[in-house]
Amino acid sequence: MRSGAALGSEASRVPHLGVSVLEPVRRLVESRQWEYFIVGLIIVNAAILGLMTSSSVMAAIGPVLNALDVLILAVFVVEIVMRIAVHRLRFFTDGWSLFDFFVVAIALVPASREFSVLRALRILRVLRLVSVVPTLRRVVGGLIAALPGMGSIVFLMIIIFYVFSVMATSLYGASFPEWFGSIGASAYSLFQIMTLESWSMGIVRPVMEVYPSAWAFFVPFIMVTAFAVLNLFIGIIVSGMQQEVEEEANASRQALLEEQTTMAQDVKALREEVRALTKTIEMLSTEPRG
Repeated sequence: MRSGAALGSEASRVPHLGVSVLEPVRRLVESRQWEYFIVGLIIVNAAILGLMTSSSVMAAIGPVLNALDVLILAVFVVEIVMRIAVHRLRFFTDGWSLFDFFVVAIALVPASREFSVLRALRILRVLRLVSVVPTLRRVVGGLIAALPGMGSIVFLMIIIFYVFSVMATSLYGASFPEWFGSIGASAYSLFQIMTLESWSMGIVRPVMEVYPSAWAFFVPFIMVTAFAVLNLFIGIIVSGMQQEVEEEANASRQALLEEQTTMAQDVKALREEVRALTKTIEMLSTEPRG
């Protein structure tokens, strides 16, 4: 019969054994080579999904493409399982990890008649490049950080469009009802003008043939919307991306500072142990030998 000490010793080794078993998996999942491998699979899978939309290609090598798609999906599933095993509950607290889990889970849903639309959503696996490549994560993080500021600009754009739509409907609605017959039609026409898509020959010049002074209405509208307000969008997005980079740099500096602090504490503790050991040796050397 085993003693209690032996059982306690084996029990203490069980967690350590689990950590040691997952350590190679953790090193694999967090390695740069594994990241490159997943990025390559995502690109190959995107090409396969594109080829699968061609009836002639599917008639020629359809079974091969289906087999490769299933194989790549199996690798993605194994990768998600490995990450869950390594990070455990922390996996479900990270937004990018949840995004990867959602994209892979969609592909596992059977594409039956009720869920046939999910077959088209398999291309969402390409979006995993955003979560895998750090530079793309920073870009998306900057866009998300810019959303609160963009809300104010969107509200400003709504006010501008409403004012100019009412004015356009009142000024030009009678002569050009297809473009400015209602506030909705005017807003859509003004949106086309803002994008500078066939705005001159398509809309403005025909209006100026009837109303020669119409340029005084459309040119300020273009100056305000297409140049001023849209540049505000760009400025806020750039500011958000810069904030994202600064936060990441601050996090790196904080991690480095914590590591240096830990090393300093370890060195201090080591010095104290050396002093204590030196005193012990001196005491032993001064004791008379019997």
